[in-house]
Amino acid sequence: MGHVWVKVKIGDENLIRLIEADALVDTGATLTIIPRKMAIDLNLRLTGKSIVETGAGRLELERSRIWIELEGRSEVVPALISDVIDKVLIGVTTLEVLGLQVDPLTGKLREWTLLLY
Repeated sequence: MGHVWVKVKIGDENLIRLIEADALVDTGATLTIIPRKMAIDLNLRLTGKSIVETGAGRLELERSRIWIELEGRSEVVPALISDVIDKVLIGVTTLEVLGLQVDPLTGKLREWTLLLY
């Protein structure tokens, strides 16, 4: 199928600052990840830290909350801040909150029903 790239708008929770970016959908990531520079530019408030498992081992990353718009849908979601990754990675939690999923046949996002069980 290849990589799934999407256009996103990311902002702070109060929508004071907004940044448009190309993002890679990463169905292997739980949370969305943004580069540290973007977090600084948005003046995000840190909400804690999380231990994450990566191909290179375990890392401790800071957390925040971002407003994100993707495929015409928007919501405030948790996000991790990375000093290593230089692009936005959209995790499955963000996709699920927005009611989206990757269509493996087309390599694009499509609407998906939220689950309650």
